Amino acid sequence: MGGIGAERDVSIQSGTCVAEALTAAGYDVVTADVRPDQLDILEDSSIDIFFPALHGEFGEDGKLQQIFEAKGLVYAGSGPAASDLAFDKMAAKEAFIRAGVLTPASVRFDPRIGLTEGQARQFAGKCVVKPIRQGSSVGVSIVSDVREAVKTARRTAQEFGDCMIEEFIAGRELTVGILCDEALPIIEIRTKAGFYDYHAKYVDEQTQFLFDTVAELALARQIQSAALDCFVALGCRDFARVDFILGRNDRAYVLEVNTIPGFTSHSLLPKAAAKAGLSMSDLCARIVEAAIASAGKGLAPGAQ
Repeated sequence: MGGIGAERDVSIQSGTCVAEALTAAGYDVVTADVRPDQLDILEDSSIDIFFPALHGEFGEDGKLQQIFEAKGLVYAGSGPAASDLAFDKMAAKEAFIRAGVLTPASVRFDPRIGLTEGQARQFAGKCVVKPIRQGSSVGVSIVSDVREAVKTARRTAQEFGDCMIEEFIAGRELTVGILCDEALPIIEIRTKAGFYDYHAKYVDEQTQFLFDTVAELALARQIQSAALDCFVALGCRDFARVDFILGRNDRAYVLEVNTIPGFTSHSLLPKAAAKAGLSMSDLCARIVEAAIASAGKGLAPGAQ
């Protein structure tokens, strides 16, 4: 847990929750606050499996997973290629489109040239500006029109590097957790803010997380199926969370796949698992078991 990204504090919360859950499930657990230059824990040969609870940079972007692979270590979650693909929002969108899943129109913003006329014509009214390689809605802005989007994108690029401008889809915010190739119950997120931003995710106690609000069974299954299609299209494994906007005419647009979603008290994957009858300990143990199975090893509770 920990790491170097903008989501470091949330990662520490997630890692602490995962450690408590796995301890309660009967596993021997050690925790480590890691950085690219602080990876001594990976040399501990008594550890059978690593559970990355690092969000954002050096956790969700595939870099840590590359190190696991190079060292031949067993770890939970998606591999380096899937992690890197999911973390790059523009590259992920291309994969969603190939998989036949709706996603809002978007362009990669180049601050040296701005937008061409053809690119600008894709947007009418509100736009979303977001860093291409960040999580937890860090750096995301909703703006009134494409002209303001260009100004905001220049500032965003200065602060975060590569950024994108995306069509704003008015609608309901939904998320679907994936656990071991199965879609968990859909959660609708309702917040007092304009969208589900960092504050709404981790601070605001008024944010609502609602189940069973997609009343039409066929539509719910369609959204869950689309979530699985995105999971498979990126090559993910073990667990993830897929975010959607449900717009007009019940059209569901995928926004992104989070390969290491939060495991805090506010987090959505544990909430969805609980709705499906799985405690936090059950959820984390299932992830460990799936990772061990995919590595071709067996591990009984009580082992590290």
